[in-house]
Amino acid sequence: MGDLSAFVLAGGKSTRMGTDKALLELSGRLLLSRALALLSGIAPAPYIVGSAAKFSGYGQVFEDQFPNCGPLGGIHAALCASSAPWNLILAVDMPFVEAGFLGFLAELARGTKAVVTVPRAGGHWQPLCAVYHKSFAHVAEAALRQGKNKIDPLFTDLETRVVEEEEMARHSFPLSMFRNLNTPEELAEAIKVSKLAFEPMKRTIAGS
Repeated sequence: MGDLSAFVLAGGKSTRMGTDKALLELSGRLLLSRALALLSGIAPAPYIVGSAAKFSGYGQVFEDQFPNCGPLGGIHAALCASSAPWNLILAVDMPFVEAGFLGFLAELARGTKAVVTVPRAGGHWQPLCAVYHKSFAHVAEAALRQGKNKIDPLFTDLETRVVEEEEMARHSFPLSMFRNLNTPEELAEAIKVSKLAFEPMKRTIAGS
């Protein structure tokens, strides 16, 4: 597994949420802890990109070399820190992504020469749940130095392995897993969904 590293992007400002999303709880577990546990099934020691002062107690942390440049700055920091050719990036606020899908994504990346292996759902790229070759660091740095912080436009001139909705459907991966949490209302809805998913399990255990 040494050819792939995994990183949680936890450096967002959480402006709309009003508090640090990484340290919010869902079903009794911090979003950061959930993401690290999820990635640990793909890479044995997932890393964190964010504030060392906040997150060093949860694992090894790397900070942005280009601060305040959004997720592209975090991806750049991850790839610069990594010694692996393939790097799985997951945003901390995507708690519904399935472990099976991350494994599927990693295997696709390993089997292609593409620089980026990225899902596309609902007509939108999902660049914060994607696998990047280490060489993408140079692309990201060139864009950041020009003040171009958007990720999606960078895919245009790169060899990209796109995972479309039809392919995900064939493997029974739900598009709802790309839901992210940006506001208190979205968090409240996620808590409700999580409770509904947990209830049948609780009843099964009680009746066993």
